[in-house]
Amino acid sequence: MLAGSSEISDLNDLRQYIKETLASDDQLEVNAFSMSERILIRGEQPCGIYFCLHGPRAVKYTAIWETDSNSVLFYGSSGERFHRTQLIGAPVLQAALN
Repeated sequence: MLAGSSEISDLNDLRQYIKETLASDDQLEVNAFSMSERILIRGEQPCGIYFCLHGPRAVKYTAIWETDSNSVLFYGSSGERFHRTQLIGAPVLQAALN
């Protein structure tokens, strides 16, 4: 598993970074497939966002932004984690709730 760090302070930049990273793992064209997301809740408080890139042939690639550690975990189509990024600066999760 690879690890890295990235300075992202905007939620839209985070979305784009996640989409690019998920697509590059399987050499997909970045904007060819849709991506959905869901807010993760722990104890009635938002704690992150689950992202899912819907690839070809119903294959799914996922990432989870975990706000407590301010990191993003990336998972391939087999469910195996292939990358972890520590974010420097954090997007505002409240922006995703609106």
